[in-house]
Amino acid sequence: MDNRLQKQLDFLFEIDKVKQILRRTRLLDDSRYENDAEHGWHLAMMALVLHEYANEAVDLSKVVKMVLVHDIVEIDAGDTFLYDQNLQERKEIEERKAAQRIFGLLPNEQGSELRMLWEEFEKKQTPEARF
Repeated sequence: MDNRLQKQLDFLFEIDKVKQILRRTRLLDDSRYENDAEHGWHLAMMALVLHEYANEAVDLSKVVKMVLVHDIVEIDAGDTFLYDQNLQERKEIEERKAAQRIFGLLPNEQGSELRMLWEEFEKKQTPEARF
């Protein structure tokens, strides 16, 4: 197996861990807490179905990519409750370290592309990130 494929597989095996990260959000039927993988999938589906309601024109492909990568860093950093202001600064530091490690598993150009999408999502400055 060539090195590129091995790096891609290593990344894919690593991100399988998002299935184990429980969020503070319960499923609609209230039966259990949602995990990060379910959250990302549902958010991507919402973008596909509802993008016509965006406040400004968006690149749907870019939006879907962003929502699929936005929580990958929680593999290392964990899920920080949005309203926990005391943890927000530490969260940023931990998530940056996680992004470096996890996206660094990929071949350079793929890792850089996904890292840039993650950073753009976090900054919330482009139409796609705001949507």
